Amino acid sequence: MKRVLLILSVFLSCQLFAIEQMPELKWSLSYSSEKELSVEDPIAAIVPGAVQLDIARAKSYPSYMFSDNYKQYSWMEDLFYTYTTRFKKPVLSSSERLYFVSKGIDYQFEIYLNGEKLFYQEGMFTYVDLDLTDRLQTDNCLQILVYPVPKKQKTPIDRSQAAHVVKPAVSYGWDWHPRLVPLGIWDETYLEKREESHVDDLFVKYILSDNYDKADIELSVEGKALDNCSFAWTLKNAAGKKVLHKQGKLSDPSLLKEIVLENPELWWSHDHGMPYLYTSVFELKNKKGHTIQTVTQKIGFRRVRLVMNEGAWDEPEDFPKGRSVPPAQLELNGRKIFAKGTNWVNPEIFPGIITRERYRELIDLAVDANFNMFRVWGGGIVNKESFFELCDEKGILVWEEFPLSCNQYPDTPSYLSVLKQEATSIVKRLRKHPCIAMWCGGNELFNSWSLMTDQSLPLRLLNSVCLEYDPLTPYNPTSPLYGMAHGCYIFKYFDGREVFEAMNNAHQTAYTEFGMPGISPVEVLKQIIPEDQMFPPKPNTAWQDHHAFGAWTADTWLCSNILKEYFGEASSLEELIAQSQLMQCEGYKAIYEEARRQKPYCSMALNWCYNEPWPAAVNNSLVVYPSIPKPAFYAVSNACRPFCTSARLSKFVWNEDEEFFAEIWLLNDKYEKITPGKMHIKLQAGNDVVEILSWDAPAVEENTNLAGPTARFKLPRWDTDRFKLLIEIDGAPQYNSEYTLLYKPKPKPKKKGTATLNLNS
Repeated sequence: MKRVLLILSVFLSCQLFAIEQMPELKWSLSYSSEKELSVEDPIAAIVPGAVQLDIARAKSYPSYMFSDNYKQYSWMEDLFYTYTTRFKKPVLSSSERLYFVSKGIDYQFEIYLNGEKLFYQEGMFTYVDLDLTDRLQTDNCLQILVYPVPKKQKTPIDRSQAAHVVKPAVSYGWDWHPRLVPLGIWDETYLEKREESHVDDLFVKYILSDNYDKADIELSVEGKALDNCSFAWTLKNAAGKKVLHKQGKLSDPSLLKEIVLENPELWWSHDHGMPYLYTSVFELKNKKGHTIQTVTQKIGFRRVRLVMNEGAWDEPEDFPKGRSVPPAQLELNGRKIFAKGTNWVNPEIFPGIITRERYRELIDLAVDANFNMFRVWGGGIVNKESFFELCDEKGILVWEEFPLSCNQYPDTPSYLSVLKQEATSIVKRLRKHPCIAMWCGGNELFNSWSLMTDQSLPLRLLNSVCLEYDPLTPYNPTSPLYGMAHGCYIFKYFDGREVFEAMNNAHQTAYTEFGMPGISPVEVLKQIIPEDQMFPPKPNTAWQDHHAFGAWTADTWLCSNILKEYFGEASSLEELIAQSQLMQCEGYKAIYEEARRQKPYCSMALNWCYNEPWPAAVNNSLVVYPSIPKPAFYAVSNACRPFCTSARLSKFVWNEDEEFFAEIWLLNDKYEKITPGKMHIKLQAGNDVVEILSWDAPAVEENTNLAGPTARFKLPRWDTDRFKLLIEIDGAPQYNSEYTLLYKPKPKPKKKGTATLNLNS
């Protein structure tokens, strides 16, 4: 009896094929300075992975995460690499074929079987699906020749070297990512037996009715040798109950259309409802009626749109209106929602070692942070399938950018050809996921350093690909667009304004990047910085290699000048960390809550950034590598609660005898009316607590903010350097909020001294 194994399909999201089990491929790796298949001095290769990791393992390199060890890997950029695996020809029936499948090879490569070149590709996001059957021998040698890191000539040694390729620019060096450019096999790769007749791609297309009580469904089936095949398609609800069934000959296209699901359960982000998922089961049958392939995937019914923000059509006052701010208000199933979230970056420098478990850890934390959206930043990779599966399950919306960032990408036919190939593969793979809320051409392309416009051919091409394959999902050419904001990224802006003043006077439809740096926990620092460099932090040490100095300006991201201005000189590393983390907490709270207060004109707040690809000494991230929340993570989680109390503050430092004041707000993103009750506003300095205002808060309408009274209090003399503002609601502590602010007492008058006689005068 044949043993069978269910494995992931080449092209289908969450889809399973019944196949005969194939032995796991064992790979070796060789390298050469010349473009040739090399078999000299082979080393063991782990697939998926990266050539750099295999070499480092074989040569016993120290961890690239410690100090400046990553620099030891730079010589690996300019070599050709040969992956080699050997296998025996399996027993194949007359109707079976043997395919070589890879879901990701980075970046430019050739594939050989028994010395014969079968395939060439540029691009790491288009799956390889190669029929080997007719060229098989009894004993076979399969080889992949990977080209060196692509580098645009006559450019600085930075991200501009990636301005001619569809390879993520981040690995060429960023202000939070070292220069480490991965190469090699980075996603699942295997041999697979298939029937000659098989499905390559199944897309369950649907259109929801205006009142969401009906889904009109059409099955789009792509495959090989399907003419004599029949099918049976079943849709099951979350409880496993069959709700739809269709069957018949594939040659009759009418059977794949005009399928109606009455009263579908809708997919929601987790903060607005249940991310409801149906299960689609498609069985392909041969001419004898036997099932030869089963394709299973999850389906979520939702409608997502970008609509004009409230009040946006009032700007500008004069014509032409076509250049008003573009729509940035996300509408899910007819409901306008405030997108609270973050910018997602690669969770590893080498994407080949990202696992489903790593994704799950970070996505679970995002739910805990009350986030409902990831902006998957265009400088990084398009994530593996499990990332999107988990976002579907957890109810996280995904703003998906194509891998273009901060460069001027060319209009040349060769570049556009690769971009179209990659974009088509990306869109056709990801459009099946209900979490996909928006496509975006890339990061920061309309500006003085990228110099692209909406007439640039790469962006016009990306729009056309999205329109062809996923027309009902919104598309933006880049982020930010006019009316949106990127920055600022420090507590005190370069023009001297604090984050409180700057945000309170901002007027944006969406804050799609903003940051606030915070030092990593001391336990993390000990793993990346040599002991003799630990304190005080200095430039040209491991602190700089891990982005404390020179990351953007000379003093970012540590911002020691700002810390010293507010707190004075720190006497220990632990004290410095506490100062930095306090500023990160209060700065991030100020931005998220003020962005929410600016609703409905503002509809989105996404910080830079969520996570890290390696442990940074200082960074804007909320989660330290691999998945360690900073204190700011919990501060932001509170700021993003669907309903919460909030204080609009004007500054961070307050003085003795000064009148303290804070506007009190209630922020409601829920689609339900909430009556909070009796509120108490207090100040706490050490053990001293004084109530400065009480307020019987009225009901807050659904999806509405309510401005309350302003609390005022003349600050007394306290024996402390900081105090807390507390907002408390009787019987509803889940809505309470607190803020830590700095306090400066007046200088104490000098004591009168005793006169002395100077005998030498």
